[in-house]
Amino acid sequence: MTASTHKPLVFIISAPSGSGKSTLVNELLKSVRDLDFSISYTTRAARGNEINGKQYYFISRADFEKMIRDDEFLECAVVFGKDYYGTSRRFLREAEQNGHDLLLDIDVQGAAQIQQKLPDATSIFILPPDRKTLEERLRKRSEDCEEVIERRLIAASCEIQNYDRYNYILINDRLEESSKNLQAIVQTERLQRAGRQLTEEESKTVALADCCRLANVRDRLKRILDSFKPPEASGMG
Repeated sequence: MTASTHKPLVFIISAPSGSGKSTLVNELLKSVRDLDFSISYTTRAARGNEINGKQYYFISRADFEKMIRDDEFLECAVVFGKDYYGTSRRFLREAEQNGHDLLLDIDVQGAAQIQQKLPDATSIFILPPDRKTLEERLRKRSEDCEEVIERRLIAASCEIQNYDRYNYILINDRLEESSKNLQAIVQTERLQRAGRQLTEEESKTVALADCCRLANVRDRLKRILDSFKPPEASGMG
């Protein structure tokens, strides 16, 4: 398939803040060839050591709203009722021109918009093993004040309710294992596109990815979802 006729595979990755998504995405991009990463645009201020054009494109509210009017976003949303975040269409065009596939790191609001516009996109939801682990990770990274941590935990409780909109569920309890599973998902989707007979090694990769399909993780999900319920709702009060 030449670059001019290439239709990129689009991978959507969503997760509650603190689930380890950024680490997994970085490992994936280092390990998988010809996979472009869409850097989101945002109106929020840069934090810490963030660099414009690396973690995000930091732009003014006026510029962001002009991009909305010009229909330059595949998706965009206001997060926490304050800042705009959005995914530019240009990354999809560039992936198509370069013969690459495209990885989108977006929240559940944005994912829903992408799934409407690109129904063939492969969606992956990353979950922590439980609420306690998520809270520990948020506190350990020492980026946020107590109020923000509590807000992120409340948001996570809402976000995880959208798990059944995703094709794959990745429970990030062990980083090395989760990283291998994420690579297997991308490789499996590429193998399916190729439509050829699989080698023995490729069949193992597909089997690894299949373990993360929504239908195959429902039993594990119940415990995770229950950990985010208030004590009286989960039978512990």
